[in-house]
Amino acid sequence: MEADDGGFEVTQQQGAWAVRMWWPMGPVNGGPQRITIEPAEDAPAREVVRGVSTTVLRRLDIAAALKLAKQAPEAQRTLEEMAGKLNGMGEAAGLALQREGVSQRYLALLVATYTAMADSGTPAPIPWLARLIGRRPETVKDHLKRARRDGFLTTVAGKAGGELTDRVEAVLEEVTEAGGHGG
Repeated sequence: MEADDGGFEVTQQQGAWAVRMWWPMGPVNGGPQRITIEPAEDAPAREVVRGVSTTVLRRLDIAAALKLAKQAPEAQRTLEEMAGKLNGMGEAAGLALQREGVSQRYLALLVATYTAMADSGTPAPIPWLARLIGRRPETVKDHLKRARRDGFLTTVAGKAGGELTDRVEAVLEEVTEAGGHGG
């Protein structure tokens, strides 16, 4: 396994071919984002001339490469950093809920944390978020529906997350400014 250009790769040899699978730095949540197939250094010329066969492609062991990529120190370090940031965001949302109830500030913090979790590929973001704020997953789902209805979060069909709206940015900016002035 090698690290390069903001990511790391796993190399497998399949017959006459060297297959490089590349992941960007950060949590590894799925298959590679780039696969490069080139003749291996010791490849017989007659094999290279025939080109890459479907047999070579079927024999790629992406599951094994994924397992190696998840063990990469770069992925683990980034995953730990991201988990720490997400935990902090979730805890801030939980505090806002305790102090203010289902307020604009709470909804903004909730959707910001939720979208960050979804964008990072966190499996099952709603149960994790529910644990962070001390509520049931059903309650978090209801709060996310309200946030969508109130214009804090757009919907992305078929997947977790969505896009934060300008309204969230404005509320979070107010929170940051108020925090900076002691209030």
